[in-house]
Amino acid sequence: MKIERLHGASFSCQLPGSGFCLSYAAVLRFRAMKRALLLMACVFLAPMTLPAQGTAPLIQNVLHRHSLSLNGEWHYIVDPHETGRNRYYQNAKPAASAGVVEYDFAASPTLHVPGDWNSQRPELLLYEGTVWYEREFTYQPAAGSRIFFHAGAANYRAHVWMNGQSLCEHEGGFTPFDCDATALLKDGDNFLVISVNDTRHADDVPALSPDWWNYGGLTRDVMLVEVPQTFIEDYFLQVERGSKAHIAGWVRVAGAAGPQKITVRIPELKISKDVTSDASEVGRFSFDAPGLQLWSPENPKLYAVEIATGNDRVPDEIGFRSIEVRGTEILLNGRPVFLRGISMHEEAPYRSGRAHGDDDARTLLGWAKDLGCNFVRLAHYPYDEHMTRTADRMGLLVWSEIPVYQSIDWANRNVLEKARQQLSDMIARDRNRSAIILWSVTNESRATPERNAFVHELVATARSLDSSRLITAATNQFSRPEHKIVIEDPLAADLDVLGVNEYFGWYYGAPADLDVTAWTVPDNKPIIISEFGGDAKLGMHGGAGDRWTEEYQEEIYKHQLAALRKLPYVRGMSPWILKDFRSPHRQLPGIQDGYNRKGLISDTGERKKAFYVLQQFYREAASGDVAANR
Repeated sequence: MKIERLHGASFSCQLPGSGFCLSYAAVLRFRAMKRALLLMACVFLAPMTLPAQGTAPLIQNVLHRHSLSLNGEWHYIVDPHETGRNRYYQNAKPAASAGVVEYDFAASPTLHVPGDWNSQRPELLLYEGTVWYEREFTYQPAAGSRIFFHAGAANYRAHVWMNGQSLCEHEGGFTPFDCDATALLKDGDNFLVISVNDTRHADDVPALSPDWWNYGGLTRDVMLVEVPQTFIEDYFLQVERGSKAHIAGWVRVAGAAGPQKITVRIPELKISKDVTSDASEVGRFSFDAPGLQLWSPENPKLYAVEIATGNDRVPDEIGFRSIEVRGTEILLNGRPVFLRGISMHEEAPYRSGRAHGDDDARTLLGWAKDLGCNFVRLAHYPYDEHMTRTADRMGLLVWSEIPVYQSIDWANRNVLEKARQQLSDMIARDRNRSAIILWSVTNESRATPERNAFVHELVATARSLDSSRLITAATNQFSRPEHKIVIEDPLAADLDVLGVNEYFGWYYGAPADLDVTAWTVPDNKPIIISEFGGDAKLGMHGGAGDRWTEEYQEEIYKHQLAALRKLPYVRGMSPWILKDFRSPHRQLPGIQDGYNRKGLISDTGERKKAFYVLQQFYREAASGDVAANR
């Protein structure tokens, strides 16, 4: 049987006098509850999958730790029949082996890491299955240190071997994982072998039919992270809700034999605060920060923050801001904000394949800034950490989502635990990114009693992990009686902000139908129109009524924006989508050719006519000239 790993993203509980959850105490209770539930599941439920071996709690902020990058060229072997399961991890050398060895990594071709295999080798474009990666490296660990293997993501299942020994397993294609490699790492020459399998299953998250390309492989940074025996594992600090200059938070220390002195410094504000960790290895702090500049899209101020204990020191860049709702308004730093957004997929800007790294992030988010956005919806899964950190620096508010997408096995408790783990890992990695204001728990899932209960539990988990942010989801559960939209999703009651995906003018009706459509929405709740749009192939022209043309897409945007600007409860939008992206669902020859063409920018980086319609609307909204920004 297989049970998922239970490594611990930090949970929080109410800090006296604060408006949001900050402390780490709830993590121990939640871990114990998860273990108990899974043990009960082993006895009473159907067979489940085995725990990921040796995975550790996520280490906060690996990008600013002492590390050895393992990015670069890795040898690979494609294994559609799983014949390497009992042998490839040994990395045997045919010339040096007495028996028959029918593989040789050293003589095999290479793939670049980070990167998907589909876009690097034409013969692997449609491949779904196992690929084995191998790399040799030299390492001299510092005396008394602990070494963790870190992968930013591996889609979808990964098993890591170091020097021929099993190190850890991980499931989930868009979240990071860390494995304690101290005992297996040698002083000198070492090798890693990693099997990655992206076969889709009904009990995966996402499940069998995501409407995007199933890019397989080691798609994000891979590295060794070196820390002292006692080190800073996790931390969180932010202004308290309702405050503009009072910071509170916590730091968790791992490997301590007793209480540890922890220091939090913000040099620019001349702040240095000492706290002592408690029996749960957590130190809590709360202090005033006179002169604090709050982070916003107009002023994306990041402060250098340093957290230290013993021999460990971790630098970070953190923005301080608050986010909350009041009636139908979304308040950033206590003031109403209209979210001028765009939805995205994590596809590379000018080449085929999965986006990764700072350069891709700057290009994609730069396009959003050119469009006039102050907000991006990172659909439908957690993105690379480089993307969320770049959003911090560029001043773009972020909706971050887990891939609980459309059809999921809602009645399966094992699937719920997979979704909960991905949600926990997403929040754990990005809890200190000021740009992120919304955690999204599902997209376009059909309302059933099983789905409602499933997502209700995810919302509760998200709130227990981070009550400083808002919870949302994107729904398409509404009826369309004549000239009406009636939103009928019971999930709305659980959310702070409701996202609505509607496609007037494309999947139903004509673009002008929205002009005379009345909306019935949940009372006293902000609405984000999280998707609208239509397909247009770059360079295909015709009349405003001709589908697939740039003019038809332009017509959809004109009518959508004219209608939506009149709705006072609509407090933002993120039309679908920034850029054309690959999808196996889209097969119209000569037009789609395996791409969703709803992008305002083509897959080659060229802007369509509708780009400029939305850009003009956002420029007016930013200047306060339209009702949407009143």
